[in-house]
Amino acid sequence: MPKIIFLPHEVLCPEGVVAEAEPGTSVLDAALEEGIGIEHACEKSCACTTCHLIIREGFDSLGEPDELEEDLLDKAWGLTSASRLSCQAILGETDLVVEIPKYTINQVSERS
Repeated sequence: MPKIIFLPHEVLCPEGVVAEAEPGTSVLDAALEEGIGIEHACEKSCACTTCHLIIREGFDSLGEPDELEEDLLDKAWGLTSASRLSCQAILGETDLVVEIPKYTINQVSERS
């Protein structure tokens, strides 16, 4: 079973997390299963950028992003060439190393 190594994030997982997930699982679902509260304002429907991640290792093992995901990623804070929306990044057979960006853009956040 492939592993997803979540690099330390100051708020969501200060010490980092190593998770195992079945191939075919989204990176977001694997994170949520491990208690990593990655924001997902659109409830995983590929309609926002709040679940943006940077894939530091294993990027090529993920399927190609579709046009909608690419359009949304253009609006993500801290976009890199290795950025993906975690709700759309589906785990294959290869381990991943991912970074959760420090900030996210949420146009509809109800947090104060």
